[in-house]
Amino acid sequence: MRLCDLRQLEVINECDCKRLGYVEDIEFDLCSGCIKALIVPGEPKLCGMFGRDSEYIIPFSCVVQIGKDIILVKAELEEIHKKCKM
Repeated sequence: MRLCDLRQLEVINECDCKRLGYVEDIEFDLCSGCIKALIVPGEPKLCGMFGRDSEYIIPFSCVVQIGKDIILVKAELEEIHKKCKM
């Protein structure tokens, strides 16, 4: 599976059934070549007209299943890091 294929899949948290969004990017370890985290854009500002100021960083260990339509993750709020963009 390629990154462009992952970007078409919606990420859903199994714990609270919340739609987190679509994969924007991935973080990977240069030494091992393994995926460390999925990066999903955060909630939009003011009706989505002014972009987004944060993103979710979801550890790859929280991924339960990657299907043909969605990616299921099982993560509590403590595990999903919300990083502010600069």
